[in-house]
Amino acid sequence: MARPIIGITLDSEPPGGYSKFPWYALRENYFAAVTAAGGLPVALPHEPPMAAAYLDEIDGLVVTGGAFDVDPAFYGGGAKHATVKTKDRRTAFELAVTKGALERDMPVLGICGGQQLLHVVLGGTLIQHIPEAVPQALAHEQPNPRDQAGHEVKVVPGTLLHRIVGAESLAVNSAHHQAAKDVPEGVVVDALAPDGVIEGIEAPRYRFCLGVQWHPEFHISEGDRKIFTAFVEAAKK
Repeated sequence: MARPIIGITLDSEPPGGYSKFPWYALRENYFAAVTAAGGLPVALPHEPPMAAAYLDEIDGLVVTGGAFDVDPAFYGGGAKHATVKTKDRRTAFELAVTKGALERDMPVLGICGGQQLLHVVLGGTLIQHIPEAVPQALAHEQPNPRDQAGHEVKVVPGTLLHRIVGAESLAVNSAHHQAAKDVPEGVVVDALAPDGVIEGIEAPRYRFCLGVQWHPEFHISEGDRKIFTAFVEAAKK
C-alpha cells in the first residue's frame, strides 16, 4: 500500500539567523517520526486561502508546536497575558486547515501548541499562563533537554489514547506555558499531569482526532511511537 501523505504545519520566523529574509523552519524529528510510522511527510506553508487545496492532496494532518500562542481573541480569552506571543499568519492558516480537515473527517494529530489550537477549533478555551493560573504547578517548561522526560502523565482508561499506548501512565517531555482550560461538548480529556493540567484531548465523533501537550516526535517512550503509528494507520483508511 502506498504511504499516506501527511501534511505537517511549519513554524515561521522573521528575518535574522538563518536568513536575512522571513523563513520557515521545523525540527527534523517531526518528519522522521511520520516517516518511521509509514507516512510520507510534506510541509505546509502558511497560505490560508490555499488550505482546501492542500487538504485535497493529503491524507492526514499534523499541527505542530512552536514558541508562540493562539491569540486569545479566537476563544474569548480576554486581554493577552504579558507572556503571550502570537504569529498571526501561521495561526490563520492552522485554523483554516484544521477546521477543513475535521470537516472532511481527516485524521488530525495536534502536538503541544497544535493541541492547543485543536482545542480552540473544537470550542475550547486556554489557560494563558500556567504558572499564574495553576497552584503548585509543575515545571511545564522543563529545564532539562526536550529529548528527556520532564514529568509523567496519567492516561485515562477507555480513551483512544489509552487504546493506542496500552499504558496507564507515560513519561513525557514538556515545553509549554499554556494548556487547555475546559472540556467543551464532544471533547474528552485523555491525559492529565500530576498538577491537574490537561495534557491530552480527543474528539470521538471524528475518525481520528487527537491532541497531546507533549512532543511524541522525540520518541521518549514506546507510547510516543505508537501515537504516530496509530495516526498514520488511520490516514490509510
